[in-house]
Amino acid sequence: MKFVIAPDKYKGSLTAFEICDAVEKGIRLVFEDAVVVKLPLADGGDGTIEVVKHYLKGDKVFITAMDPFCRPVQASYLYSGESKTAYIEMAEASGLKLLKEGEKDCLRTSTIGTGELLVDALDKGANKIILGIGGSATNDGGMGMATALGYRFLDKDGRVLDPIGVNLGRVSRVDATSVDPRIKSVSIKVACDVSNAFYGPNGAAYIYAAQKGASESEIEMLDEGLRNFASVLKESFDIDVQEIPGSGAAGGVGGASLVFLGADLQSGIGLIKDLAGFEEKISDADWIISGEGKLDEQTLAGKTISGVITSAKKFSIPVAAFCGALNISIEHQKSIGLTYAVAILQETGNLEQALLASNKNLVQAVYNWANVLRHKLGDSYYN
Repeated sequence: MKFVIAPDKYKGSLTAFEICDAVEKGIRLVFEDAVVVKLPLADGGDGTIEVVKHYLKGDKVFITAMDPFCRPVQASYLYSGESKTAYIEMAEASGLKLLKEGEKDCLRTSTIGTGELLVDALDKGANKIILGIGGSATNDGGMGMATALGYRFLDKDGRVLDPIGVNLGRVSRVDATSVDPRIKSVSIKVACDVSNAFYGPNGAAYIYAAQKGASESEIEMLDEGLRNFASVLKESFDIDVQEIPGSGAAGGVGGASLVFLGADLQSGIGLIKDLAGFEEKISDADWIISGEGKLDEQTLAGKTISGVITSAKKFSIPVAAFCGALNISIEHQKSIGLTYAVAILQETGNLEQALLASNKNLVQAVYNWANVLRHKLGDSYYN
């Protein structure tokens, strides 16, 4: 029997690596000689950088970059000299995590630090870059990131504008004469798991700017700015970012990365699976075991388990999901092709107790599942 263990983390409890170890322990209590392949996964959210490091075999690079308010901050990214691949998380230099609660103000924050990370990766010799754009504190349409690469944004009088959200509506022209030429020769993939438009009711400002400190009137101003910026981009680069699903991600960085970086927008779990060589390693598996902290019908799209199931279907491999909390109907479970799903919680109590018991509960849940599987297989397993 070959089991592939491919979970995401249980947020606040177990890492994907710890889940892999616990699941293997439960399996080997029943199938001592089984082939077990551990492929920890992530979907681009918290914890992704450690999973990427596992597959990329890279080192952390630390530089001083500009934070969202253009103050110096220590930021890091992963780089593999062997494969010349960099993994950059936007939140490292341009994230909400860098700001105090009272500092949130996406009219005046910039993604310039993210651009500085990109430039440093180019200086290291990267020819492949993966950019994660979750957790940003910005709504500048990617102007800051582009500025670090040599783009300049001019008003109607030809004056250079600061690359911040409040200036989106003042941009009249983009000057690309001094752009770093290396950016055009690099393969860049952006982890983007939302479909938000650049502007409008489902756009960057109306959906995300409030959590980045914008008031209702400021959201309206930012949305108008994004409309203007999209018009300038269409005129300058003949690309209509409004037509690109996900262009509104990270305050417009989704669309900006396509225009200014020549990037491809892809799902986070898809990028991690590619790094892991996932489909090659699962092709002859008998079962795939996955899991997440919480699984429900609303949060399933774009999640790790969804990506696992998509790949498993190609090889007709059944998938078992062990989750901290589970809230999907039988009908939905059938429709997505999830063979087995269970919440590992064993007894009622507070959240802290449940989190502390996760490892033990997971081992026991997997053991019980494997025991039923072994009983069903009977003597045929040994013949």
